[in-house]
Amino acid sequence: MRRYRRRVCALLVISLAPGAFAGTVTVDVTTTTGIKAADVVIVFDPLDATPPPSHGKATIDQVNKQYVPRVTVVRTGTAITFPNSDHIRHQVYSFSKPNKFTLKLYAGSPPTPVNFDQPGLVVLGCNIHDHMVAFVGVVDSPYFVKTPPSGTAELTMPAGRYRMRVWHPNEIGAAPPREITVSGEAMTIPLIIDLQGAPTAVAAWPE
Repeated sequence: MRRYRRRVCALLVISLAPGAFAGTVTVDVTTTTGIKAADVVIVFDPLDATPPPSHGKATIDQVNKQYVPRVTVVRTGTAITFPNSDHIRHQVYSFSKPNKFTLKLYAGSPPTPVNFDQPGLVVLGCNIHDHMVAFVGVVDSPYFVKTPPSGTAELTMPAGRYRMRVWHPNEIGAAPPREITVSGEAMTIPLIIDLQGAPTAVAAWPE
């Protein structure tokens, strides 16, 4: 009987441990003018545990003299490939402190991907076409989403406390990070952001 009780208690402790349950978080983002906001990056930094590192892969294409997608969010350690689907050559570069690099003028696919091994915001440009600009948010957390045109994004995370950060390249007066608690129940977070019509500067990355 004692052995059975110890087993039941052990199972109870495991089931109540942080992260034993997962919760679905839905973020609904609209602008101050009531329009659904796309390309909004939402990052949830876990406060109760440190997730193990990862080494993922991603792709940012070049189509019709534009980077596709314009906004990308990846975890630190991700290798990004930059294929060129245009019939002209491009030269991809970044002067951003987290990941400075240059891919010499090329067509097709470059021989090797670029490893984004430092967190922060990386702004991409093209030495041949000045209007080609894109953004890569590099984060240590594995819990992040980017809103589609519907403005609504969903993410399932282990139960626990998180620091939520929000970013958009055209945002005005970014809101400070805030703490949220995820339980086993679904939750919805409504957000309202102010976006510039014709931005003169890129919004600061939330630290």
